[in-house]
Amino acid sequence: MAAEEHALTSTEYIKHHLTNMTYGKMPDGTWKLAENAQDAQQMGFSAIHLDSMGWSIGLGIIFCFIFWVVARAANAGVPTKLQAAVEMIVEFVDSNVRDTFHGKSRLIAPLALTIFVWIFLMNLMDLIPVDFIPYLAQVIGANVFGMDPHHVYQKIVPTTDINVTLGMSLSVFALIIFYGVREKGVGGFVGEFALNPFNPSNLFFKVLLIPVNLVLELATFLARPVSLALRLFGNMYAGELIFILIALLPWWAQWALSVPWAIFHILVITLQAFVFMMLTIVYLSMASEKH
Repeated sequence: MAAEEHALTSTEYIKHHLTNMTYGKMPDGTWKLAENAQDAQQMGFSAIHLDSMGWSIGLGIIFCFIFWVVARAANAGVPTKLQAAVEMIVEFVDSNVRDTFHGKSRLIAPLALTIFVWIFLMNLMDLIPVDFIPYLAQVIGANVFGMDPHHVYQKIVPTTDINVTLGMSLSVFALIIFYGVREKGVGGFVGEFALNPFNPSNLFFKVLLIPVNLVLELATFLARPVSLALRLFGNMYAGELIFILIALLPWWAQWALSVPWAIFHILVITLQAFVFMMLTIVYLSMASEKH
């Protein structure tokens, strides 16, 4: 596709691949698909990234379907390869939850399993050749819907969209607050911010240091969802960008670089799913500790 789109410069090619298919409300009140990044910016908060939503929901359905099929067909005898793979993933996640989470909750293990597998599947889309599905989307858009191919965008890696990673991290953040209030009560939850890290025995100094404690602890607390989202987004966005840059090279050089990078990237996509899962377990474990 890089070679065929001779009308696009290298910069335009990169921008095209890093632009989401966006639908939203324009300043004049009309709802439409954005034709470029400027249109998407004008849509503001009404903008919806259709590709990120579609691929993330679709991969979530695939994840649920695979595990449902395996659960229905599971047997105590000789397992199939798929059943063995699913059992290994479940045991891996369960052992990490048991070792890390010190509270009592039936939600944590299923949540950790969902996070790990779902993020892994979304990251795995990064291994599909960068031009394959976008080119297919352009062909369908031009021949079926009569659209200008240069105005058809398709990002297939949801975790390269900051809206997706931030949405997941904010969901984890809401659970942290829920578990903190449930285990400690409102007073105990607020007291963690007001009386740490400085908690002198003298009442006067204790009250005097409350504003300092609030600033320090709230900054740390609020940084959790931001860092959780940016870590996943940054690593996956950088990996996708490298694949796009490789696609700009001559075909004979693409194989020499893309294959080693794809093999290394398998480790990256797995590690990022694991890190997001483990930090979620750690944060929820800290929120559940009553002492």
